[in-house]
Amino acid sequence: MLLPTKGVSPERALMTIGSEILEELCDPMSVSGLWERYNTRQDATSRLHRVTFDWFSLALATLYAMKVVDVSDGGYIRTSHVSQ
Repeated sequence: MLLPTKGVSPERALMTIGSEILEELCDPMSVSGLWERYNTRQDATSRLHRVTFDWFSLALATLYAMKVVDVSDGGYIRTSHVSQ
């Protein structure tokens, strides 16, 4: 589910979808705005298997659990700025 396996194609793996989400997340935005932008990208690439909103939200939750994205004070999703 996180990574491609013989049951999960590379296009449907949560890490692949998460990387595509990060490409769309240039500015802080709402979940619905991010979904619309991601959906537009899917339309442009004409994928064989469309990613549903529940799979999109699982990928977003995975990014949040990995501390790659966080939520701003205004409730917008943004990339995390973790200093090491």
